[in-house]
Amino acid sequence: MTISTKGKYGVRAMLDLTLHSHDTGVPARAIAERQSIPEKYLEQILSILRKAGLVESIRGPSGGYFLSRPPELITVGQILRAVEGDLAPVKCVRQDKKGEGCKRSGICITKYVWARVRDGVNRITDSITLKDLAETYEKEVLEGYMYYI
Repeated sequence: MTISTKGKYGVRAMLDLTLHSHDTGVPARAIAERQSIPEKYLEQILSILRKAGLVESIRGPSGGYFLSRPPELITVGQILRAVEGDLAPVKCVRQDKKGEGCKRSGICITKYVWARVRDGVNRITDSITLKDLAETYEKEVLEGYMYYI
């Protein structure tokens, strides 16, 4: 299973909003510049995230995007499922409506392996919040630039 560029950009954009939207909206252009994401592509992703209820937006000169709820209540799993759809490694164990039935599902034993992989990925991504990512960023990236004498 591979997370697409859209999924990776979605998580990066949401982390950027966590770090930079304190009381005001963040323009898509600012996120795009900081994250090196093409602005038009980012706008498509932000639209998906808005429809999923993960971000809100305000139009106008002082507008922009912001998280729809606190970062400790938004998980990486929610972001990825909004952008990617079901996180199943194979179609036969998808839990969304895009899952296609398999002719062998009644006799297929390997579907249990794929279901466990799906459940493991969901469990891990659902256990990581935007707050967790922001704290990791602050420890790993920001503190990494400190020099001690």
